[in-house]
Amino acid sequence: MTEIRTIHTILVANRGEIAVRIMRTCKDQGIATVAVFSEIDRTAPHVLMADKAVCLGAAPAKESYLNIDKIVNACKQTNADAVHPGYGFLSENSEFAMRIIKEGLIFIGPSSHVMEQMGNKIAARTLMIETGISVVPGSNGIGSHGFASGEDALITAKDIGFPVLLKASAGGGGKGMRFCESEDKFVSAFDGARREAITAFGNDAIYVEKAILRPRHIEIQILADMHGNIVHLAERDCSIQRRHQKVIEETPSPVLDDTLRTQMGEVAVSIAKAVNYVGAGTIEFLLSEDGSFYFLEMNTRLQVEHPITEMIFNLDLVALQIDIACGKTLPFDQSSLDLRRHGVAMECRVYAEDPYRFLPSPGTITALRVPEGAFVRHDSGIHAGLTISPYYDPMLAKLIVWGENREEVLGRMSRALQEYAVLGIKTNLLFHRRMMAHPLFINGEYDTGFIEREKKTLLHTGDAPADVVLFSAAIEQSLEKDTMPIKSVQQHTNHWRNMSKTSLD
Repeated sequence: MTEIRTIHTILVANRGEIAVRIMRTCKDQGIATVAVFSEIDRTAPHVLMADKAVCLGAAPAKESYLNIDKIVNACKQTNADAVHPGYGFLSENSEFAMRIIKEGLIFIGPSSHVMEQMGNKIAARTLMIETGISVVPGSNGIGSHGFASGEDALITAKDIGFPVLLKASAGGGGKGMRFCESEDKFVSAFDGARREAITAFGNDAIYVEKAILRPRHIEIQILADMHGNIVHLAERDCSIQRRHQKVIEETPSPVLDDTLRTQMGEVAVSIAKAVNYVGAGTIEFLLSEDGSFYFLEMNTRLQVEHPITEMIFNLDLVALQIDIACGKTLPFDQSSLDLRRHGVAMECRVYAEDPYRFLPSPGTITALRVPEGAFVRHDSGIHAGLTISPYYDPMLAKLIVWGENREEVLGRMSRALQEYAVLGIKTNLLFHRRMMAHPLFINGEYDTGFIEREKKTLLHTGDAPADVVLFSAAIEQSLEKDTMPIKSVQQHTNHWRNMSKTSLD
């Protein structure tokens, strides 16, 4: 019988919005929190929120957030009895998970063995094939260890048929990935993928997959406890991507019906069972236009986009992660979950980046106004006066809204984006506003190549729409005075808009 353990203090081995999000749940449950931080993050929100905080070292991640010894020492120094890794950094590092367990602490996540098994994309593909799960047609290379050279891989690519994708075995976030549509460009693409893979992951193993044209990227959230209970929490459509990184996610997907949703959910659960998974995880699939779907990868951690699942199920996934790590049984089964799902939710990732070129835009946030209102959630790790450094991922926050249906969600997200203002740095808020007004997106007609095809509309470098310019000006004025509420800002914006229309006419 599994022993039920009690957690008194959790060290959050991360930073930014996910560290803040985890700490909020801990505080809700009366669990003390420990923040770790680099010297440049000394005044970051997650540091200010925590009960205790330990400086790990200099800004580069390898000297701070990726230093396992320093994090373990921080646990000892603060008497933490559990570690939550969040996502990114060490969240899928099997060595880190194993070290935490060896130190007698609770690791809030799956076992190191499962991490290693599913973290290696080639090994995961091989296991899925052996289990009878459909994977994207391709080859894992000689002995399922990747290809020795571009010339060797080219033979397989020609057999599969172009276009193909070259992918790093240890990859993630689009790193070590190349799309290749012709034989003459293949070897250079292979070499480029390998260089990027060794730099990003210390592993240059590359495999080849058939490129499925116009796919949807669909992922299934799963939860599994230590007692053999596994459930899925429907799907998230993550097809709006740039450079293989997600930008907007929604649930349910506009293209899935209940039959396909059930099929994908059942496959996701079977995959989790095949690896004896425990914790929160995500199974990612590619969905082709003909309705066929293929295993892509498994993320053995909490996903960035988990809040939209929380919104439609009215659940706290971090709280459930903690309960599972303590040995508790899931409080529901699949039938009760299916009855609980309600409404539609959407998430926009807000990045500190040039809205036209998707390039990072570090700097200091001079003023900030975030959207509010019913069914609007803003997960962030920022505040006015905070300096956004070039050392870490440029994601600032996540804007999440819920509605009874997709039409209501689109309207609510559009309104929330118009209320949102970040001054002092460039952000991708303009991109999101344009997306919410795009007819094809409104109709749910998109796939993973949507941004690239529609970039003339979404990313054109002409002047921003007059409404956006006027709204930003009104926000800036109100923030300088610090006296004008949103309603007044909108009134001023409407006044200036009317003046602008008169002058333009």
